[in-house]
Amino acid sequence: MKSRIQVKAMSDNFPMGHSQTDKIESHERIVKVAAGVFRELGIYGVSVADVMKAAGLTHGGFYKHFASRDELVDEAVEAALADGSTAANAIAANPRATVGNFIDVYLSLQHRDRIQAGCAVTALASDMPLAGERSRNAYSAQVLRYVEIIGGLMPQVPEQDRRALTVEALATMVGALSLARAVDDDALSREILETASAGLKARLLK
Repeated sequence: MKSRIQVKAMSDNFPMGHSQTDKIESHERIVKVAAGVFRELGIYGVSVADVMKAAGLTHGGFYKHFASRDELVDEAVEAALADGSTAANAIAANPRATVGNFIDVYLSLQHRDRIQAGCAVTALASDMPLAGERSRNAYSAQVLRYVEIIGGLMPQVPEQDRRALTVEALATMVGALSLARAVDDDALSREILETASAGLKARLLK
């Protein structure tokens, strides 16, 4: 007769069953949906029921995946921020890329209009003061990552000036995008993006 330890060791070598695979896929879907919905409507403007419905799942199944709403928020915030890293890294990976390319993408009309798929640093900024430690740590790390990426796109700027200009550029882009999304006048919204873009390029592309 095999011991419990032997049976467990044998079972660990078998592929996961469909139910476990389905659970993982459902978990990932919930996080992905929440990451988009939170960016569009805010962390505190959406209920668990709203997220589960958007994911095509029942509200009652939520606690099979998460111990609390806060746990979902933390995972969704991390996922949303990771999307931003992927997009920024794609720009930085181009050896011909300049900070102007980053500005063009960040302050584009497409980015303004695609909030669910856009940068979480802008979309979630107003939610972070009330967020938990894990979410705020992830958010802060992403801000620093952007500072690193943007700075890497400005090799022409003297090193002693680069950090300050990079932080200024990021703050300007986040503020301009937030303002452009907030106003109800499309012409004004475009003007905000275009003016911020032109101002940054005049300072940084010398």
